[in-house]
Amino acid sequence: MKAKSPCTARTCVVMPVFDEASTIGWVLDAVRERYDGWVVVVDDGSTDGTAQIASARSDVLLVRHEQNQGYGASLRSGFAAALELGAESIITMDCDGQHEPSHIVQFCEELTTCGADIVSGSRYLPGSGAVGLVPSDRQAVNRRVTEVVNGVTGWNLTDSFCGFKAYKADALNRVQIDEPGYAMPLEFWARAWAAGLTVCEMPVERIYNDHDRSFGQDLDDAERRFAYYMAVWERTLAEDPTGAKG
Repeated sequence: MKAKSPCTARTCVVMPVFDEASTIGWVLDAVRERYDGWVVVVDDGSTDGTAQIASARSDVLLVRHEQNQGYGASLRSGFAAALELGAESIITMDCDGQHEPSHIVQFCEELTTCGADIVSGSRYLPGSGAVGLVPSDRQAVNRRVTEVVNGVTGWNLTDSFCGFKAYKADALNRVQIDEPGYAMPLEFWARAWAAGLTVCEMPVERIYNDHDRSFGQDLDDAERRFAYYMAVWERTLAEDPTGAKG
C-alpha cells in the first residue's frame, strides 16, 4: 500500500466474479495499489480460468461455487467469509473494470463520517463521472426501481443497483439474504428498511465498457427484468403485512 488508508485492519473487500479471467488480474493489482487489507474473491462457477488466476495469488481468500448460483448467492458467500474473518466493515465491488479501486478508501472514510449503516455508491449524483454510455434500458429500469424503493422507504437514493457499497458488519448481521439472483439488492433494501438501517450515497463513476453483457435467461428483456425485481421487492415487503418497520 502506497499511502496510509482510513480502512481499518478489520475492513474486508468482497468481490463476486464470474468468467472474468480477462480482468481479474489487473483489477486485483489495482486494488492492491491502494488497499492492503482482506480481500475475498467469490468465484461463482467460472469456466474460463478465473478461479485459477485468483487461486494463484497469495493476497486473496478465494471462495468457490462449483456451479453458478447467482449474484446474490455470491455476495451471501462473500459476506459470510468476511464476517468469519472478523470484519467490522465490508466493501463490495465488481471485478469487471466498472468500479474504480481508488474509491475503496473513500468508502472507508464515508462509512465513518456520514453516520449511516450503509454507504451506497451512486452513478447518478452530480459528482459522478462517466466513461462510456449507459445502456438506455438499464438506466430506465434503475430509475423506475429507485423511485419505488424511495416511495416506500422515504430514502432519497439515486441509484438502487450500484454494486459498489460499504457496510458495517453489524448492519449485515441484521439482514438476512436469501435471493440468489440479480434482484438481491431489492431484497436487501426491503429488509434493511424493515430493520431500521440507514443509508447514505457517495458518487462513483458510470463506467460501461461491455454493452453485450447478459443478465441471462429472460432478463435481458427490460420489462421482464423489471417484473422480476418488483416481484422480489413485493415478496420481501409482504413478510411484514402491516408494512411497519421493526
